[in-house]
Amino acid sequence: MVTQHFSSALSAPAVPAVYPMAKPGYGKRSAPGQQPRTRDDFASLPTRERYVAGFVDHLPDGAAMSIKQLAKQLPLYGQQAVSTALNALSVAGHLRRVRCAVGAGDETRWAFRTFWSRTARDNEWWNTYLATEDASRNAHAAPTAPSPPASAPNAPARAAAPQQRTAPEPTSPAPAPATTPATPSARTVPPTAPTVAPSPAYLALAELGRRDVRLTLSADDCAALEAQAAQWFARGVNADYLIAALTAGLPAQVDCPPRFVRRRLTDKIPPQLPTTRDTSASAPSSAGRILVECTGCGRPGLPEALPDGLCRPCRTAHSADGRPSPDPTEIAAVKAHMANLRDLLNAP
Repeated sequence: MVTQHFSSALSAPAVPAVYPMAKPGYGKRSAPGQQPRTRDDFASLPTRERYVAGFVDHLPDGAAMSIKQLAKQLPLYGQQAVSTALNALSVAGHLRRVRCAVGAGDETRWAFRTFWSRTARDNEWWNTYLATEDASRNAHAAPTAPSPPASAPNAPARAAAPQQRTAPEPTSPAPAPATTPATPSARTVPPTAPTVAPSPAYLALAELGRRDVRLTLSADDCAALEAQAAQWFARGVNADYLIAALTAGLPAQVDCPPRFVRRRLTDKIPPQLPTTRDTSASAPSSAGRILVECTGCGRPGLPEALPDGLCRPCRTAHSADGRPSPDPTEIAAVKAHMANLRDLLNAP
């Protein structure tokens, strides 16, 4: 009786000691409750997905998880192949890409993380886990009113502080000349008109080119798109959210950045929230929730709205292209076999 052994034909390369780490709070995060590592991990996956999964599984928490960075360390596959493999690993239940708001007030920013599980999980498990993670984050981030500092018993009262807004009056004012005509001074010059500060929407559009050179806009472009971007802010998002939504999943080349940004501002605008909300409710606001990112294109959404970690278009494309990836060892064997046949045909 022959026993079938599931073994990876291609062993993933060892993680280098100098593998780049993401910024604090970003990068890979290991999910809890995983099974111990064995030789048969990911054995049911195609060769390419097994190769990428074996490498990602050995990365430490906090490692950079961008497609570009992974492709640099995986010599057999390029960025497009790595991206397709990550989509398949998301569908198989091994990873979810998420974004979550960190900080408070004007210091709020988006942190991007990739949760990884060696043990495959279904959508229900991921939704429950991310909801628990979300609740834990909001519990720790609950605002607490700072207590006013206690005044020292011998400290002087603030009202006794000297006023510095007006110049002190002279003790002996000099008499004004009676016949001297008034001379023009700098005070008679009319004040210049105050400059109008750019709106948050304009500044967010101007920042796009710094985040990704493919979306560089001119001043006229920003002014033309300002009103459309302002609709996003009117729906409760901030600049970090808008910039992340516009720069996620960019194609290799953007021929016309203004037209591309205008289309994304239309297609990705967030939903209109109700105008009347109960501010006294204890439920966390949507700004503090964990949002799942589509592993394929980066479109954000709630966990239950992105089953398998993919949006509807990317899930459809993955299903249509769900053929197993070719095995490099099988390709080499076929080439060797064809070479042998050619040698036999050329033999005298």
